[in-house]
Amino acid sequence: MSEWPEGRSGRSRGGEGYGRGSASEQPERARVMRHVQRGQGGQGIQWGQQGQQGQQGQRGGRPARPPAPPQGVPPQHGYGHDGRQGGGPQGYDSGYNTGQVYGSPQGGGGAGRGGGDDGHFRPGGAPRPAPDWKRRIKVGSLTLLVVLLVVSVGTYFWADSKLNREVDLSKVIERPGGGDGTTYLIVGSDSREGMSDEEKEKLHTGSAAGKRTDSMMILHVGGNGNTMISLPRDSDVEIPSFVGSDSGKRFEGTGRRVKLNAAYAMDGPELLVRTVEHNTGLRIDHYAEIGFGGFAKIVDAVGGVEMNIEKGFKDKRSGADFEAGKQTLDGQQALAFVRTRYAFAGSDLDRTKNQQKFLSALASQTATPSTVLNPFKLYPTMGAGLDTLIVDEDMGLFDLTEMFWGMKGVTGGDGVSMNIPLSGSRGGNLVWDQAKVKTLVEQLKNGDAVTVRGN
Repeated sequence: MSEWPEGRSGRSRGGEGYGRGSASEQPERARVMRHVQRGQGGQGIQWGQQGQQGQQGQRGGRPARPPAPPQGVPPQHGYGHDGRQGGGPQGYDSGYNTGQVYGSPQGGGGAGRGGGDDGHFRPGGAPRPAPDWKRRIKVGSLTLLVVLLVVSVGTYFWADSKLNREVDLSKVIERPGGGDGTTYLIVGSDSREGMSDEEKEKLHTGSAAGKRTDSMMILHVGGNGNTMISLPRDSDVEIPSFVGSDSGKRFEGTGRRVKLNAAYAMDGPELLVRTVEHNTGLRIDHYAEIGFGGFAKIVDAVGGVEMNIEKGFKDKRSGADFEAGKQTLDGQQALAFVRTRYAFAGSDLDRTKNQQKFLSALASQTATPSTVLNPFKLYPTMGAGLDTLIVDEDMGLFDLTEMFWGMKGVTGGDGVSMNIPLSGSRGGNLVWDQAKVKTLVEQLKNGDAVTVRGN
């Protein structure tokens, strides 16, 4: 029978063995757990009960075994009075953080271990570099420039896609030669397209089908400044030879004389341009037309247009009811203002003067930083105008911008506004003064100062 090694007998510690190497059915006595107590000033850990004590005498005649080593973890140093670990000169470093945050012993910034001058941790304790303001300003400016460029390009393509390029000036035949500057034919039509019955009633437009010209004017932008010339709708003109805009068939001129707005009613914008060019000798570079509904929406989008009405007037047909004085017109009032003619002694001539006055004021108040730089006003204004604006196929946004700035220039005194010179009437139609018209056209073509004045 084999012998147990010394100190590992089956009857360990004076009791019956149990567990590993035990032959007893009863467990060995529970080991007494040590009691750990923090001391002061490096007293360390005090040990509680010890299992077996030191040297024991012989048991049953057998030699005493060596004392069992203390069970549990080795003794640890406590904390000193200053809160640092270890009571002796070489205290035990457990890695415990005493509250110091990456910097000075007080937990702040400074040149402590890994701390910068702002209290932020940086490897190696390198100080935070001074901010490079020149670089920041340069990067910020470049970022702003890129954002503005992206917004501008996006706005350009959005607005360009909304233009209704429906007029083909290449269908106009026998055109006069060009000259200095750019000439626009601006038309206000009585189109009710897209308007509801409620809007027609509110704006006093009636419900007539189709569309006719309600106002026509020439705007010339050149080296001699800006010149705006109204063409009364009752002007006596000759219908020349033309090619039908839809049929492509040529119609020979017969010398028939009609009111100017009849040309538009016969074959639309192309024949109107052909008739104006034939009777004036001035080449039309671009065409722009807007209907009743679009006109009113633009005025509302810019928050109304301020006008100084010299004399009050009323007109049941247009719905006009104005008192004299400075006032802001909304879309409904503005449309009534530019359409009224029966309330004036000069009828259509007085109406064209009001139209010029209002369009110039509208352009002046629209082309301002408060509108152009404010997206909450710019986009609604552009959307309202571009949705109903009809232009020629070659007209772009730059041409449209030049047209509006030209109208604004007339209001600002950088140009001339007038009715086309008249010499009398024939059968109710207004007859142009051909000599003055010829001189006026030559001055515009040559870029000379405009000296001719109309009615």
